[in-house]
Amino acid sequence: MISNLGGSAITCKKCPENMKGVTEDGWNCISCPSDLTAEGKCQCPPGQILVERNVNGTLLSQATCELCDKSENSFTEANSLGNRCVRCGPTFINTSKSCACLGPNILTGGLCFSTAGNFHQRIISTVRQGKLGISLNSEWFAKYLQSTASACSMYANLTSCQALGNICVMNMNSYDATTFDACRVFQYIFENTAGLSTVHSIPFWRQNLPWLFYGDKLGLAPQVLSTTPLPRNFSFKEQNQNTKLKFVAASYDIRGNFLKWQSLEGGILQLCPDTETRLNAAYSFGTTYQQNCEIPMSKILNDFPTPIFYDIYLEYTDENQQQNIWAVPVLNLNLKYNSMFVNQDSSPNKWLLTRRIFLVDAVSGRENDLGNQPKVVRIATQISLSIYLVPNTKNGNIYPPLITIAYSDIDIRDPNSQSVKLSFSVKYEMNQGEAYVQTDIALGVLGGLAVLSSLLKTAGWKRRIGSPIIDLQAVMKFLMYYAGDLANVFFIITVGTGLYWLIFFKAQKSVSVLLPMSIQEERFVTYVGCAFALKALQFLHKLISQITIDIFFIDWERPKGKVLKAVEGEGGVRSATVPVSIWRTYFVANEWNEIQTVRKINPLFQVLTVLFFLEVVGFKNLALMDSSSSLSRNSSDYLAPYSRILRYAVSIALWLVIGIIQIVYFAAFYERFIEDKIRQFVDLCSMSNISVFLLSHRCFGYYIHGRSVHGHADTNMEEMNVNLKREAENLCSQRGLVPNTDGQTFQIAVSSQMRQHYDRIHEILTRKNGPARLLSSSANTFEQSIKAYHMMNKFLGSFIDHVHKEMDYFIKDKLLLERILGMEFMEPMEKSIFYNDESYSFSSMLYYGNEATLLTFDLLFFCVVDLACQNFILAAFLTYLQQEVFRFIRNTVGQKNLATKTLVDQRFLI
Repeated sequence: MISNLGGSAITCKKCPENMKGVTEDGWNCISCPSDLTAEGKCQCPPGQILVERNVNGTLLSQATCELCDKSENSFTEANSLGNRCVRCGPTFINTSKSCACLGPNILTGGLCFSTAGNFHQRIISTVRQGKLGISLNSEWFAKYLQSTASACSMYANLTSCQALGNICVMNMNSYDATTFDACRVFQYIFENTAGLSTVHSIPFWRQNLPWLFYGDKLGLAPQVLSTTPLPRNFSFKEQNQNTKLKFVAASYDIRGNFLKWQSLEGGILQLCPDTETRLNAAYSFGTTYQQNCEIPMSKILNDFPTPIFYDIYLEYTDENQQQNIWAVPVLNLNLKYNSMFVNQDSSPNKWLLTRRIFLVDAVSGRENDLGNQPKVVRIATQISLSIYLVPNTKNGNIYPPLITIAYSDIDIRDPNSQSVKLSFSVKYEMNQGEAYVQTDIALGVLGGLAVLSSLLKTAGWKRRIGSPIIDLQAVMKFLMYYAGDLANVFFIITVGTGLYWLIFFKAQKSVSVLLPMSIQEERFVTYVGCAFALKALQFLHKLISQITIDIFFIDWERPKGKVLKAVEGEGGVRSATVPVSIWRTYFVANEWNEIQTVRKINPLFQVLTVLFFLEVVGFKNLALMDSSSSLSRNSSDYLAPYSRILRYAVSIALWLVIGIIQIVYFAAFYERFIEDKIRQFVDLCSMSNISVFLLSHRCFGYYIHGRSVHGHADTNMEEMNVNLKREAENLCSQRGLVPNTDGQTFQIAVSSQMRQHYDRIHEILTRKNGPARLLSSSANTFEQSIKAYHMMNKFLGSFIDHVHKEMDYFIKDKLLLERILGMEFMEPMEKSIFYNDESYSFSSMLYYGNEATLLTFDLLFFCVVDLACQNFILAAFLTYLQQEVFRFIRNTVGQKNLATKTLVDQRFLI
């Protein structure tokens, strides 16, 4: 070569015949003492070095081959390049007093050792490949295990000790008293160097040796993990600057060479690729982190040709502003101790903690030749970092973090078609024992109160049905009431628990509480499920109670005279009473049917508004398991997993707030200034001269007095306007049942005698729906029902007018305690009792009077669907769908019941 300026143009010329060789640098021609290489350079026999220049750099005319002096005076040999004589290895000189490892000495790993009185003949080179159940002879172990162990044991060689530790780590830190493998050898060396000093006064860290174990005594793990808190406080706010977990690692290569100190940020331990911002979010204090991916084996083999080993530390600043590091223990789930996977036990007392980890080992699984493709590759498929909060701390004190790691062994067949699933997570834990105790206390106290409440309701129900006997029906009724009250208990507990975690976790500055983990949320989810199931039972119970009531519309209208009517079959005419129009009754019945599902909120508005605040405004971001309270998140930021407790808390908070606002608006504004359908129905009854007699129980019900103060309601427009004007000017009596009062609505407790008389007529009224064998073959069923209808109308009208002295009633006010308990202290023995009811409590037979139950049921339905699917949109859709389904069922069955009980043709009920 005569010209080479670093570009693509290189100028060369042929060497002369007497100097056919080319120097090592390629710039000169030279005569060679022997053969040439394929590149035309001089070549010397093994053990000799090639000399082309003098000491001062002058080129020789002919190269020479020099033999290195291996005598005791020099102990030199040719280096691997064959261009220098270098001193022989110390192990060769010390063992054989020469540059050759002569028998009976052992040459292994490029080192020479004596066999006299050492253990190294017993070392095996088998690596156990975990779940695959494959034991293979590792070429790396066979080549370097004995040499590193001997150099570490005999000479305390630092690099060899680190390399021996690496082989132990590649073998999963497993220890077996019957097998003399890497970890057994390491433990042997550790025990036989007890006289050496320790590093930083740590008994498990011996001078010259790597720190691999925390000892093998039972009970050590809890001491390491929960005895000494980390001397640093953490917070959720930036001003304290303690919002990051600063992990650092000392890294080593497979040969035991120290590489560097490095921060774990940037995805050092995260095999799944992502942006640096999202990768670093794993170390933001309080952020629960979860990363999963699937990576081709070809990429793993390309990115990790040899393993890198890490000793992990947590960096912190003490009170004197001195930088310190705290060793982070490791729980290797693949570790075997005497053939047992002790670290997979649920009891920490049996764990054996370690220190060093690696991510990918594609070396120890090679057989016969290190240049071959590995037969088995060991990969850290699951890495989890656990942070434990010190109990009762107010300043964010934590115990030493714990790295839990699980390795998988991949049998390599076709790397281009194989892939492996990986996960990396960071979780935060605190002792939930106190929370469980407080929840159990609340459940016990409120559950006891629920029993008392249910007993009172059952006692009130027994009084209302007029039966003092405790039978199976009474027990079933008690269970129905108890289901509803117990649902409220579970609901109150879950609401309180959810809001507690939402407020105290998101609003705290110095950390004192951490969110429960997914497995710790199971009890909470169970409570929510119980609340929903019991509330659904209560809702169905109320629904069935509403559609099975007895209702009759009393028509007070009287005929206005007589008319001539043709008599069929007789050919003549005769006078007859003018029939009273049924259209008023039909109209009132239809209005009653319409108000059956009227609510104090708009269900569609409720669902859409909650969904708007969750999805559009961003309230759902409050349910993320991180310390941020922001409603908006950047698309480039990491989004933590959702907490089921926080999702529930955010949902109930929005649902209840929006529901309460609707109820307040409905009561304070809409009903006063726009429309009050309940009071309008009462007014309609008065305008229609129709009263409503409603029995929800055998001896209890409600009465709406709709008797017109004008005597007639079936009149023309002019007379109707005159009547309304007279009523507005107080020129007529008031509408109340009692003269000179406005009380039109009553709760009624009827006597058994009155109920028996009612049942006799009612049986005839509804007989058309009974079995045909009970009907008279000679009588017209419909005509009998018509007669029974008029009989019932006359009976109830006369009952209201005090005609039946043996079935009379009196009117009184309810006591305050009776109103609170929802029961009547006085039994209607001889006379029925009408209780003044200004609160229109007959609405309890409608959706209107059960808004609390409906609102709670809808809320729990929404939350249960969301907890199951983690999807607010789906939960909103299904919630609205079930509202419409139950509304349709309520209207349809209510219409049929209304038509059956009152003879109103169902075709007239819209």
